[in-house]
Amino acid sequence: MSSLLQTPSTAPGRFGPYGGRYVPETLMVPLLELERAYEIAKNDPVFQKQFADLLKNFAGRPTPLQFAARLTEKLGGPRIYLKREDLLHTGAHKINNAIGQGLLAVKMGKPRIIAETGAGQHGVASAAIAAHLGLHCVVYMGTEDMARQALNVARMRMLGTEVVGVESGSRTLKDAINEAMRDWVTNIRNTHYLLGSVLGAHPYPTMVRDFHSVIGREAREQILLAEKRLPTHLFACVGGGSNAIGLFYNFLRDHDVKMVGIEAGGRGNGLGEHAVRLAAEQGFTGARPGVLQGTYTYVLQNEDGQIATTHSISAGLDYPAIGPEHAWLADQSRASYAAVSDDAALEAGSLLARTEGIIPALESAHALAGLQTRIPEMSKDDLVILNVSGRGDKDMDTYKRLL
Repeated sequence: MSSLLQTPSTAPGRFGPYGGRYVPETLMVPLLELERAYEIAKNDPVFQKQFADLLKNFAGRPTPLQFAARLTEKLGGPRIYLKREDLLHTGAHKINNAIGQGLLAVKMGKPRIIAETGAGQHGVASAAIAAHLGLHCVVYMGTEDMARQALNVARMRMLGTEVVGVESGSRTLKDAINEAMRDWVTNIRNTHYLLGSVLGAHPYPTMVRDFHSVIGREAREQILLAEKRLPTHLFACVGGGSNAIGLFYNFLRDHDVKMVGIEAGGRGNGLGEHAVRLAAEQGFTGARPGVLQGTYTYVLQNEDGQIATTHSISAGLDYPAIGPEHAWLADQSRASYAAVSDDAALEAGSLLARTEGIIPALESAHALAGLQTRIPEMSKDDLVILNVSGRGDKDMDTYKRLL
């Protein structure tokens, strides 16, 4: 089990066979610089104090762990608690990592940050911390995502960030990452790439996980205080996987705690109709190990190894790869992964709104829909923490149009 919980010192950045650093030689220098800066920052009390202060006074941590009494009654199964990341400044968990990397950019003397975004929440978080720290910010976003997340585009621009629309490929998150990496190659001397999930080349998957591990650390303390026991189940949506790994990480050694990641089943099982990388037993096609954007992990690809297009109603889950640590957790059966459809996510979002007065992001609605499918297998003695990773303001046009 120990190999699951810590990366062997001989292979930094690896999670079993997954992870690594598959990048052009020109990017090795900034990646090694970032790795050194982060290793120093982990043990730097000044950096850690700044990070903790901004999490508390800028982002609004700790977030509540709310008992969902009416949802629990409605579903008739386990006791359900909601980890309210939606209450953070900028509206989602993304601000945790943005603060950490923003401080690292300052520490490395990089006056310019670039970022990619799908749902727009990471872009808004990057824009907010850039404004707060006095950094210049450019965000790349697929034009398909810009259309469905117009509110977040407006928020980024109001914060002083330049939003660059990406017309290539499927015009979604994968293509935005490609453009951001091209920018980084060109401007490595003065620019830090503020990657938004547990993806990409080492040290990003480990570093982003560490910045988000505050979610699970708080949730663990809060559930022990409220219930005097650990949860039996954790549920979170999984696109790249940052909110999920942030919740899961502090429970990895607790073998009785089941961890469930919910992927985007989209509108069908065929390649191009979904964004499912690990829930293959449900009949979804196209995922196998490969390299995408700097890391070795499960990737949706066609028979020739070309990266497949994806579909999800949720921009934040619309991505063909998954964080390498999730791939390892799935291989080790330490976490399980399932998928739910667009329609199920829409219905779950409506359910949470009408039972608890909380309109979730469509990403988070997937997590609730996944929990609903598991209810028949669970008992009233079970205890669930569900991560509400973001709020639904950005998705109101979609909710209004389709519900």
